[in-house]
Amino acid sequence: MTQQIYQQKIILLKKWAYAYYVDDNPIATDEEYDRLYHEVSDYETANPNEVADDSPTKRVGGIVRDEFSKAKHIKRMWSMEDVFDTQEVQEWLKRTVKNIGKTPYFCEPKFDGASMNLLYEDGKLVRAITRGDGTVGEEVTDNVRTIRSVPLTIDYMGQIEIRGEVVIRKDDFEAINAERLKERGTAFANPRNAAAGSLRQLDSSVTAKRRLAFYPWGLGENFLEQEKLSQKMDFVYKLGFLEPPYAKACENIEEIEEFYQFIISKRDEIPMMMDGLVVKVDEVYKQEQLGYTVKYPKWMCAYKFPAVEKVTKVNSITLQVGRTGVIVPVAEVEPVNVEGAMIARATLHNFDEIERKGLMIGDSVILIRSGDVIPKITKVLDDRRDGTEVEIVRPISCPTCGSELLDEGTLIKCQNLDCPSRVVNSIIHFAKKSCMNIDGLGSRIVEMLVTEGKIKDILGLYSLKFEDMEGMEGFKERRINKLLDAIADTKGVPLAKLISAMGIEHIGEVAGKSIALEFGLGLIDVTEDELVAIDGIGGEMANSFLEFMRVNRAFVLKLFDFIEPTVEEKIEAVENPFKGKTVVLTGIMSVGRAIVKEMMEGLGAKVSGSVSKKTDFLIYGEDAGSKLTKAEKLGVTTVTEDVMRDML
Repeated sequence: MTQQIYQQKIILLKKWAYAYYVDDNPIATDEEYDRLYHEVSDYETANPNEVADDSPTKRVGGIVRDEFSKAKHIKRMWSMEDVFDTQEVQEWLKRTVKNIGKTPYFCEPKFDGASMNLLYEDGKLVRAITRGDGTVGEEVTDNVRTIRSVPLTIDYMGQIEIRGEVVIRKDDFEAINAERLKERGTAFANPRNAAAGSLRQLDSSVTAKRRLAFYPWGLGENFLEQEKLSQKMDFVYKLGFLEPPYAKACENIEEIEEFYQFIISKRDEIPMMMDGLVVKVDEVYKQEQLGYTVKYPKWMCAYKFPAVEKVTKVNSITLQVGRTGVIVPVAEVEPVNVEGAMIARATLHNFDEIERKGLMIGDSVILIRSGDVIPKITKVLDDRRDGTEVEIVRPISCPTCGSELLDEGTLIKCQNLDCPSRVVNSIIHFAKKSCMNIDGLGSRIVEMLVTEGKIKDILGLYSLKFEDMEGMEGFKERRINKLLDAIADTKGVPLAKLISAMGIEHIGEVAGKSIALEFGLGLIDVTEDELVAIDGIGGEMANSFLEFMRVNRAFVLKLFDFIEPTVEEKIEAVENPFKGKTVVLTGIMSVGRAIVKEMMEGLGAKVSGSVSKKTDFLIYGEDAGSKLTKAEKLGVTTVTEDVMRDML
């Protein structure tokens, strides 16, 4: 086979693959496709230096990563403002018209998936990054290359960020869940979770099997000269990207509402899950005139679909132990079809809500589900009762480990750190940077170590050996040694840091530091009266701390033995203007705010994160915002950083 014939076969193979995987309309038999695929693959094996950048053989994956690295978007990825009815849309339109005058709008369906940013340079896909926090996301390029609707090369040489949604079609979602139930006994909650989970596979060949699709909805960094966003998107579609099934230019609320109702009528026909309509100002220069809030662009909004209501019956209540130990009641209901999904469970959030609704087992109820929102019960139809209903009783012991529960009214919580249902999250919290700062012990690694039986609680970290992790997926010699060193480095940390790492309900960094300074290692035997005598610690905090120590006494003593925390001596602060005062910090200062916070605490001040009438001083630096405004309204004394230093 010559290079020219190879290129011709590549073109034909891409055409067949697109028809099969993207259009869902095969134009070649499986036998023909397989034969041509192997001819191309054999040529590439024999000529590895001549493999085309956009060869379909690169779509099968097979690259296995140890972990995902972080990558920065060139331009920030924003969230969207949600609006829920015609009146809210009208108010949003009034704000835009007030600022930029009458303007055309560009409307299209809002697909329910995982947001993705694709960076192309010199016509090639060079990086794919998840949305993350909008500034930094996870780099998942190897996985995105397996998505057939993402061109590996485009006919555009400039740098361009193409943003869109990675989705799973409804039929494929059901097939994936059927397979997962068979293999693992668990299913994805919704298509968005399935799409996000598929993108975060460390083995890209797993992603390749999921039949993901990518629908672009916008742009980040780009040098396109078209004056309207819709024109820019038309250009993007011509590069080989999927177009949404419907889109419309609208001039006013009537046209937007008409298109909104049209899209709702097509929900069952459109193969992807949708949760609303996106409305955007179409003219790019007017978008820039409107600008952005802290969270989202002022020139676009998501007009969310109404919730779908169904009547069903509550058969029983299941108690779930959340990853933080909170007991969450879940209603097991008669299965009911909502938007093509069979719903058999609904969250009840907490027992206060059960009591507020007057819910009983056997009740007929109204259940709603809106977009990706977890189904929930909105109303009890008590007029349908027949006397067979059974009262729901608040639990007193953990359904997983049997420990006595901490009942605070709204929250009922298992405090046992050894409880199997909360052990993973307790270790993740323990290892966080703001707690014990165990570098390399992320959530995925913790889950793997627990699943593999290498550790069963926090204490297990300090018994880990090299041979325990040797041979595990992604654990190479350097990585194992780095993790073991990071665990060893936690020995001797300040006691206050260890208290914070335990994750005691209501006991934050400030309270933990106060308790550590006051009682040292004797905190294990403190009384309620001794705790509430400390400034800033109330009855609820004291009760939570005492209950935690009662349940975990042996565990905490072993932790002290392993870590040997440093006990700081309580030093009485010298007299100064801030001693005993409540202080709030805001704005950009000459040094990090954490340093100023530590200095203030050393001076005997209590540093709070929010302004209230009880605040004595607000110390501010450059670009101070809402906290300064609120402090001035409340009459709180406000001083600049320079003035604060002069006062000292």
